[in-house]
Amino acid sequence: MDKLIELGFVDSFREFNNQPHNYTWWSYGRKCRENNIGMRLDYFFVSQNLKNNIKNATIRKDITGSDHCPLELNISF
Repeated sequence: MDKLIELGFVDSFREFNNQPHNYTWWSYGRKCRENNIGMRLDYFFVSQNLKNNIKNATIRKDITGSDHCPLELNISF
């Protein structure tokens, strides 16, 4: 991840939310999702050229059915 940022790519989610405990993956065991014990494994990185076009980036914790949740990235051109 550090290398991508060093190369100038932007973590789109962090442009809007710097709070901790925002995960995209939870183990199926021990009620990890319910207790928000997870990891952030899924990302949308964009180039510096697209940074100003990002309107919103969201981790959709409300959508269940997998050990991962979807990401939503809104970009305008």
